[in-house]
Amino acid sequence: MDGMNEDGGGLLTIGALARRTGVPVKTVRRWSDEGLLPPAARTPAGYRLYGPEAPARLEIVRTLRDLGIGVADIRAVLRSERTVADTAGCWADALDTQIRTLRLRRAVLRAVAARGTAAEELPDVHRLARLTAAERRRIIEEFIADALDGVAAPAYRAGLLAAAPDLPEDPAPDQLAAWIDLADLVQRPEVRAALRRLAEYSARTTPAEPSATAAEDAARVAGLMRERAETALAAGVAADSPAAEPVVAELVAAWLPTQAGTADPPQRDDAHARARLLEQLEAAAEPHIERYWQLMCTATGRPQPPSWSAAGTWTAGALRAHPEPGPGLVLPPAPDAQRALYVYERVAAHVAALVDAVPGEALERPTPCDDWTVRQLIDHMTWENLMITSIARDAPRTDPDADHLGDDHAAAFRASVGALLAAFTGTGLLERTYGPYGAPGALFAQQAAVELLAHGWDLARALGASTDLAPEVADEVLEAARGIYGAAPRTEGGSFAPERTAPPAAGGADRLAAYLGR
Repeated sequence: MDGMNEDGGGLLTIGALARRTGVPVKTVRRWSDEGLLPPAARTPAGYRLYGPEAPARLEIVRTLRDLGIGVADIRAVLRSERTVADTAGCWADALDTQIRTLRLRRAVLRAVAARGTAAEELPDVHRLARLTAAERRRIIEEFIADALDGVAAPAYRAGLLAAAPDLPEDPAPDQLAAWIDLADLVQRPEVRAALRRLAEYSARTTPAEPSATAAEDAARVAGLMRERAETALAAGVAADSPAAEPVVAELVAAWLPTQAGTADPPQRDDAHARARLLEQLEAAAEPHIERYWQLMCTATGRPQPPSWSAAGTWTAGALRAHPEPGPGLVLPPAPDAQRALYVYERVAAHVAALVDAVPGEALERPTPCDDWTVRQLIDHMTWENLMITSIARDAPRTDPDADHLGDDHAAAFRASVGALLAAFTGTGLLERTYGPYGAPGALFAQQAAVELLAHGWDLARALGASTDLAPEVADEVLEAARGIYGAAPRTEGGSFAPERTAPPAAGGADRLAAYLGR
């Protein structure tokens, strides 16, 4: 066994060197055997002795090994055959490669976990993750070439190719997952068919010589359409209501200049122009292609394109409901503000009593409103109260799809009624005018009463309760509805179905429901 003490001549035994540096004897012996720490001498019995410089040299060896540098490179450094800086740079480069590999493996595993990949799908997922940039681009190019084969749409094709995915060297798990989903998406025949339809439409409608600002102009109009539609949705403006007509007129006017140079371009806002714009929106409504661009942007780290689905659906619905220019929004005469307030108070009191009586187990029952449960119906009535309150306070809400009830539907509804009554009496709403058409604020009280009584009737039907709500004012509410909604289109599936005939002895609320197509 090697000696464990200093030899008395300034040399260190292996045991003394180990104690001084904290490196195990076994490790010191191995590094010594590998030529990293040669002994200065040996005892007559053959035990190793190390010089006074050995502790410092051992610290260098230990540090380099802790950094992962190999024995051969450490030996070259110690022999002055290579600098520490050169060695560190080479090993850092090697570590970068290893780290990229490990991160890719981690991203694959995260993607597999997030996607719920089955065992038989795992090889394909791993293969897609390891493709080179050129191989990834080839997949997209083949998809585009196959989908657009024979379609003369060079500008459209060039735009698709310019956006081909280019994953970073170190993709995040969500980027890799998006690429894997994209590679799967482009193999589906229905996606290729959707892309081909868009390309064919582009070939038919793109001007032969687009203006230099064509792309910017189209983006500007699309942004305006999205903004106006989202504003209308937030304000509760139905696409087939009279209030949608001026929005349609504004959008058509902004869109017309972008059609210069197309075949048979519309010249003015008329039935032809509106039909052409509707055709464009319907052609663009391809969920598969919207998903394609979402995945493309996620994979490449680009900003997500704004979702067009809700805004596009509203705009297309408004164009169908208003196929040609109309007189615009014609406001009914302003009602007496105090009488409108009284009518709302009476309707709200009756409907609140009905909401109070709804047991928890009834909240999931269906209602006469398509696809709405009792809870969703109460939430909608609550939202309408909150929305008008927010308008009165000059801070319109934009959360129609949020949960406005919480754990106590009755308390939430009563609170919304209280807030609206406070707005009617404490903000000057009833005396003010609103919007570009100068709508009198008292109309809000009148419309709130109409909406509340109509949906209260829906709630009563869902609960099997009496529909004779607010009989003392129901006839006034019906007349208000005729004034507000008399010009609204009547279509099955729209906001208002065709008017129905009420039974001879029907009360005011029943006749209101029949007028609104219930």
